[in-house]
Amino acid sequence: MLKGTMKVGSRVFSTSLMRQCVCKDARAYSVLPVPRDQEEEAMLHRMMRVDHAGEYGANRIYAGQMAVLGRTQTGPLIQHMWDQEKRHLAKFNEILADNRVRPTFLLPLWNISGFLLGAASALLGKEGAMACTVAVEESISEHYNSQIRALMEQDPDRYTQLLQVIKEFRDEEMEHHDTGLEQNAESAPGYWLLKAAIQLGCKAAIRVSERV
Repeated sequence: MLKGTMKVGSRVFSTSLMRQCVCKDARAYSVLPVPRDQEEEAMLHRMMRVDHAGEYGANRIYAGQMAVLGRTQTGPLIQHMWDQEKRHLAKFNEILADNRVRPTFLLPLWNISGFLLGAASALLGKEGAMACTVAVEESISEHYNSQIRALMEQDPDRYTQLLQVIKEFRDEEMEHHDTGLEQNAESAPGYWLLKAAIQLGCKAAIRVSERV
């Protein structure tokens, strides 16, 4: 038998060709398509890097809120939303690993700042925590919507699986946003000022995480 071949039953196959087929089969189940060029690869990596950072930050915010309000009547509600954010983060961890996407170098910063934001908002009471949730989830939802529009304009068939993931997570973020309003977020002291300040920080974090 020639070097670089493998016999399967009565047939002989090239091992290099088999490796290519296995690789293609594995990537067929990936959320991201195989990049057509470096430009598309860079675009997809930016998207996944910032989405991962956003979900990571959201997890830390809910962790901070639970540290303050976990034993109150609001605790189970916050825990429910946090559990969904954990699932979002786990999915983006998987996508980054599968596609060798580098996470943002600023994760240590988002770790600390996210927790502090969550805890500080919770110290204002349930309404303060919900006001933070409304501001953050509205920012994340808007960001996901902009990604959806960009992918739809380019090639919706090519990005079917990615669009499905982003839309699903966007819908759950909007559920969190609506829950915050239902839980009297607008009654928090200085609601509009608090919301504006948090969303300004979110927009800055999104821009930085795409690049760094």
